[in-house]
Amino acid sequence: MALRLQVLVFTLVMIMIIRFMPRRAFAQSSDCTSTIISLAPCLNYITGSSDTPAVTCCTQLAKVVQTDPKCLCLVLNGGASQFGVTLNQTKALALPGACNVQTPPVSRCNGML
Repeated sequence: MALRLQVLVFTLVMIMIIRFMPRRAFAQSSDCTSTIISLAPCLNYITGSSDTPAVTCCTQLAKVVQTDPKCLCLVLNGGASQFGVTLNQTKALALPGACNVQTPPVSRCNGML
C-alpha cells in the first residue's frame, strides 16, 4: 500500500515538474521521462529506504538496459533530482548487481549524453 502511494506521489510530481519545466531542461530529459517513470519500483532501493530491490524493479531495469541505457546515465548524472528524487548514488550504482542485470560500464555515460 505504501509503495503504491509513493508511486502515485512520484507520478504526480513528475507531471507537475514536466508541466512547469523550462524548455531547455525538458529537451534534455523528455526522451527519458517515461523510462525514468518506469523505474519507479526501484525508488525504495535507490533512495536507501530498502536493502533489496523489488522484483518489478529488476525487471524494469533489465528492460531499460536493453532499450534506453542512456536514460540510466541521465539518472546517475543527477537527472533524478529534476523529478524530485534524491537518490543514494552508492545504491544506484549497486542496483545492477543487486538485480543481477548486466549494464554497460558507467564510464560510457560520458559519451552518451
